[in-house]
Amino acid sequence: MQELLNEIAEAMATKTERGKVADYIPELAHVDPNRFAISLATVNGERYSAGCAAAPFSIQSISKVFTLTIALGKMGDALWANVGREPSGDPFNSIVQLEHEGGKPRNPFINAGAIAVVDAIMMGHEPKETLAELLNFVRYIADDESICFDHTVAASEMAHRDRNASLAHFMKAFGRLRHDVDKVLGTYFHQCAIAMSCEQLAHAGLFLASDGVNQPSNIRVVSPQRARRINSLMMMCGHYDASGEFAFRVGLPGKSGVGGGILAIAPGQGAIAVWSPGLDEYGNSLLGTEALEMFVQRTGWSVFGH
Repeated sequence: MQELLNEIAEAMATKTERGKVADYIPELAHVDPNRFAISLATVNGERYSAGCAAAPFSIQSISKVFTLTIALGKMGDALWANVGREPSGDPFNSIVQLEHEGGKPRNPFINAGAIAVVDAIMMGHEPKETLAELLNFVRYIADDESICFDHTVAASEMAHRDRNASLAHFMKAFGRLRHDVDKVLGTYFHQCAIAMSCEQLAHAGLFLASDGVNQPSNIRVVSPQRARRINSLMMMCGHYDASGEFAFRVGLPGKSGVGGGILAIAPGQGAIAVWSPGLDEYGNSLLGTEALEMFVQRTGWSVFGH
């Protein structure tokens, strides 16, 4: 397996077309597009990495998997009253659907849906308390106390918040948000600004590969049914309006972020994290997707069969 990851990293190093680094968040625009990392954490406790897999990066929307897990733990199926479970087919920051559908976002992974999930988990608490809970959860599932927020990235997002603020105010107008919009947005931007390495991210995703059990502590994080449901949402909605393309090419539940990371789950096998900052036209890591496609072709780990 180590040999395979080395081969993938070497293949990605030769690519000339590397996508475009996200520049609408100024702090992300400075990231070197030539960086690449891949890590695999298996349910058997094995760890493999290649490239700069220990380098932290802004996980951005991958964090939505973790807040969704917390929200389902707090609210159960009541969460779905204000957030849908369908693919959007529109860009991740689109406002069009909200108007047509009474301010209810299509799914928890587009920006509007993730903002609604943050509002749900706040439960009357201040942003600081909610963020402490989130960070503790991520540190627990990654088994790493060093994980923290990148406050510079969060401030950069807050300073360029107009589009997300529009989504939040729109949902508030429809009665979909309970908390103050600025507090919800502040919490959301810090959530997206969690910095993790591929090694940490792969470890954090393991509970979704092993029926909801945290490895190696063997403590249950979520029920097997809930783990399956989170994975199904990642498969359908984890790559925005390119989720179908990712399912077609890679065949694994996955969640991307505009920081260039992707967390992919191979149920019963392990969690794979890749990072390459250059994005395709849909906001997903160009080389990260290629790397995962190559990985699945070689391992046969697609959920659709060998």
